[in-house]
Amino acid sequence: MGAGSDVELGNEKNVRIREDLELQPVAEGLAFHDTSDLNPNLSLPIGFRTLSIQVTETQRGEKSKDEVVNFFDQLTYHTKDVQKLCASFATSPDRGLDEVVVARNIQRDGRNMIAQAKPQYLWKLFGYLFGGFCSILWVGVIIFFICWRPLSTPPSPTNLALAILLLIVILCNASFAGFQDWSTTRIMNSILDLLPTECIVIREGKTNKLPASELAVGDVVLLSIGNKVPADMRLIETSGDVRFDRAVLTGESEEVEGSIESRGETFLEAPNVALMGTHVTNGHAKGVVVLTGSRTVMGRISKLTAKTKIKPTLIQQEIARFVYLIIFFTVVLALSILIVWLAWLRRDHHDFMSLVSMLSNVMGCIIAFIPVGVPVAVTLTLLLVARRMRTARVLPKSLATVETLGCVTVICSDKTGTLTQNKMSVISVGCVDETYGAQQFRETFYVNQAEDRPALRHLHRAAVLCNGASFDSTSVEIPIEDREINGDATDGAILRYVESFGNPSSIRASSNQIFQIPFNSRNKWMLTMYTEPTSDVEKHPECVIYLKGAPDVLIPKCTSYWSAITNDIQPFDSAAREKLVKVQEEWSRRGQRVILVCMRHYTPYASIGSNDFGPEIVQDGVEGLTVVGLLGLMDPPRPESAQTVKDCRRAGVRFFMVTGDFGLTAAAIARQIGIVTTNAEPDNLANIVKELNELPKGPLPSCRDPANRIQRSLVLEGKDMILLTEGHWDVITRYEEIVFARTTPEQKLSIVNAFRNRDNVVAVTGDGVNDAPALKAADVGVVVVSGSDVAIEAADLVLLGNFDSIVTGIRLGRLVFQNLQKVIAYLLPSGSWAEAWPVILNVYLGVPLPLSSFLMIIICCFTDLAPCLSLIMEKEEFDLLTLAPRHHKKDHLINFKIYSQSYFFIGMMETIIAHSMFFLYMWKYAGIPVHALFLAFEKYSDGFYGHTIEELNHFNAVGQCVYFFAQGISGLSRMRRACIRKRIAQAMIAKRKPMARMVPKMTPT
Repeated sequence: MGAGSDVELGNEKNVRIREDLELQPVAEGLAFHDTSDLNPNLSLPIGFRTLSIQVTETQRGEKSKDEVVNFFDQLTYHTKDVQKLCASFATSPDRGLDEVVVARNIQRDGRNMIAQAKPQYLWKLFGYLFGGFCSILWVGVIIFFICWRPLSTPPSPTNLALAILLLIVILCNASFAGFQDWSTTRIMNSILDLLPTECIVIREGKTNKLPASELAVGDVVLLSIGNKVPADMRLIETSGDVRFDRAVLTGESEEVEGSIESRGETFLEAPNVALMGTHVTNGHAKGVVVLTGSRTVMGRISKLTAKTKIKPTLIQQEIARFVYLIIFFTVVLALSILIVWLAWLRRDHHDFMSLVSMLSNVMGCIIAFIPVGVPVAVTLTLLLVARRMRTARVLPKSLATVETLGCVTVICSDKTGTLTQNKMSVISVGCVDETYGAQQFRETFYVNQAEDRPALRHLHRAAVLCNGASFDSTSVEIPIEDREINGDATDGAILRYVESFGNPSSIRASSNQIFQIPFNSRNKWMLTMYTEPTSDVEKHPECVIYLKGAPDVLIPKCTSYWSAITNDIQPFDSAAREKLVKVQEEWSRRGQRVILVCMRHYTPYASIGSNDFGPEIVQDGVEGLTVVGLLGLMDPPRPESAQTVKDCRRAGVRFFMVTGDFGLTAAAIARQIGIVTTNAEPDNLANIVKELNELPKGPLPSCRDPANRIQRSLVLEGKDMILLTEGHWDVITRYEEIVFARTTPEQKLSIVNAFRNRDNVVAVTGDGVNDAPALKAADVGVVVVSGSDVAIEAADLVLLGNFDSIVTGIRLGRLVFQNLQKVIAYLLPSGSWAEAWPVILNVYLGVPLPLSSFLMIIICCFTDLAPCLSLIMEKEEFDLLTLAPRHHKKDHLINFKIYSQSYFFIGMMETIIAHSMFFLYMWKYAGIPVHALFLAFEKYSDGFYGHTIEELNHFNAVGQCVYFFAQGISGLSRMRRACIRKRIAQAMIAKRKPMARMVPKMTPT
């Protein structure tokens, strides 16, 4: 297409498309922007076909279906040379932007934030007004208005009053529903505010941590594993193994490998582009921000995507099930009354019930049978739970999530940062043939100055250079222990240690790093590569590679070691291997995380920075290693972890540890906090095979029952999980105490699925990016507030305070279910059953209506709802942790026992008492015996037992008030008896507590 050609867009207007897609500068020193119009005829890249479908389904107005993709097809940031790109943005890879340029760019482009879609208030208002029971009540409003006028002559003020009263009830229900929605939105916004939105930026040569919203076009940003990409960026440096998860944009689970080169792809497909909102799943990189805010891929897509339909939670499904059942029974009863009137009463008792009276009775029956106070009670219950959760410093993304937590039977918890404080420190240091304490090694290093101890010097140098952490530039003036660190806890602990002695600054200054592979949960090691001082970088340089990681992974790759005794390199034979493994096991049994440090000299074949360089280093560079030494790090458990595990066990919840750490280290920490309680050696894969052979044939009993479990502990490592079959998992899921060690993210996911497939409700707690798949797959994902942004987004519950707040969540989850059952069980007898019988007696047996429709509404929405508030405020009557977890498939919110007790026992007693008082009044004050009221039909008129019609109507109205008060008093008496029983139970519990403390602990013989 020529530079001057026109193209039609949406049959509405013509736009001129420039042939030259080079970006034009807006002002001197500012970023370049593409201001060209969009070409709708450009094709869609294959990798973003899913994206285009989402856009097409949600487009509005005149927007073309390919508008978003076409805009990015025209960008050339990914094809430009790095130097030209940086020059066009007035930035540099090492210095970044100047603050003056940053201010100008932000002023022009706005803050790096995506505008949130406006809520559809009209659609929400429609749901508030017509959802649930309100849909039936609207039918009543229409019928009462019709009965007021034109069916009644003259117009009936009673029907008008009933219609207005129902409107007030509907508005009250809608107000409570809207208030609940607003409260839930507030909680969700507070969750979003917790998401880490900071990124590491280079500005004016300084590395700082800044809010992502303050990024400007041209900023140089450092990305590492676990980070969320804060803006659309062009990668200019990578570790060679950086990968991105673009599932948030494409819906595909395949990770995309990052690179600094482009092979002619479009901007959306280019491997040297990191898109906003995607996650770094491996490696690290440096990039230049090219698009911010609403101009990014995420920003433009967010304008067109529709709101995701939310799947109802377990408690919402239970409430909906209750609503549908009540509506079904109500419609059946109303239809039966209509059929009886049409087939019998209209013909045989025409004067008894007119059309208006029939319609009033039908709606009276509907109002009677529907407990319209239930939605209000449920709303207030959930709001109260939200307040209690906030007080306990727990934020659920959905209020109903708390109830699901009460059903949990298994908790799979990560170790580092969740059960432990994630405050690591170096405890032990050593070589293969000599070990030291941390302070002892520091003193030995100072005394010998490491000149005549090359083994110690190499260990210190390797610990300095093979490290992915760095001190924040704003805290370099304060003591080392108080400085803020950018990096993970392990690297941070080693950095603090090596910075306290030697001369680490000069070591870094004299070293030229050319390559790095950060630690990840798959490799379980970190690699850095430096050129030798005398090497020529332009050709094939001589390099030194440093590695640190899990000993069991690196030991098979080692062929020699630095000896601290002989101060030279020795062969890594079986005797040396045995010494090293012995040190590792000894430190691990003390609960230390053991890190092996290695090195080797290597000359690469591929050019530095090429696509073949990284794979070569991974394949050939991580072989023939020399052991430099070991580091032992301790991450102390959280003070509340032991009590949390104990309380969860008391609640009938099995508590397992799932970690990537070494098996002995994980088992040592598990013993400290009570996950492993047996003194015997834990079982392993061999014991699982033995148990499998002893399993009976046929279906296995559920492992939810403690009687069907194996009362021993199990420590299972990732290398053994590869060999497991479904039969092995049948055995594993029956163990009472389990520690899963050396697990990968995929194995964590398989653990969760294995327990869920065997009738367990699983909660997963974690804080890292490697926990995200398991957090998403679990019934309840729980994350501590200090976790990564990926983990927080994947979780359902965020712990703002101590880890023991998860126990509070379990308590409240069980309490909210019990309180809802109490509320419904209280409302059903008087607010449903006892109100339906007056209508039934009136229609089928001709008894004068014992309770008017107006009083029915008053009972449902006022007299019953007010006492019901005390049930909503109920605290636990006993320790709910002593109950077994609720079976979500069998234990429903409303079951046959509650229905039968509410209707056939309590409801029937209240009905009999209220009718008895009505008949007693009619006999004592009107002189009309009970038998005369039955089958009265049209005989209840002028002259009945010597009364005029006005007197009969007066007696009926007063009798209805008697019925109303009798029913209300019987309901209040039920509440009073329940309160008395509760106080007696609490007093008995209070008396038993001190007696229990006096009973001596019995030691079994």
